[in-house]
Amino acid sequence: MHRFIREYQPADLNDVLETWESASRLAHPFLREDFLEQERYNIPNLYLPNAETWVIEQEKQVIGFIALLGNEVGAIFVKPEFHGTGAGKALMDKARELRGNLQVEVFEANSIGRRFYERYGFKALSESTHEPTGNRLLRLQLISAVT
Repeated sequence: MHRFIREYQPADLNDVLETWESASRLAHPFLREDFLEQERYNIPNLYLPNAETWVIEQEKQVIGFIALLGNEVGAIFVKPEFHGTGAGKALMDKARELRGNLQVEVFEANSIGRRFYERYGFKALSESTHEPTGNRLLRLQLISAVT
């Protein structure tokens, strides 16, 4: 099994959207369809043009991605069939290599994401309400050890 992390290219858009949709529906069953439709529009039109995005490939197929806005993890999604294979950790390792200390927001109801971040070493920083959906958001922080 050969995996490769590289910068996002416009040709990756359909794979990124497919990854986001399948992983998002699994991790966020509480989100309404109209919100997901808006996010599907926002990804190529708002988020990707403003983020530094990296994809992870396996056998020349995009299986996940991470989008960074400075030291903020704007998004990290891995196709559900590749959860637990180290793909998400590899993407987070890349982000950590690039940025060091990281922050991320995760829905409190997203047990999959919260478990991933906790295992990776993120710690709770604050809580807020996600205005578009009314769901609770947790802001987490990862402080990289100085080596």
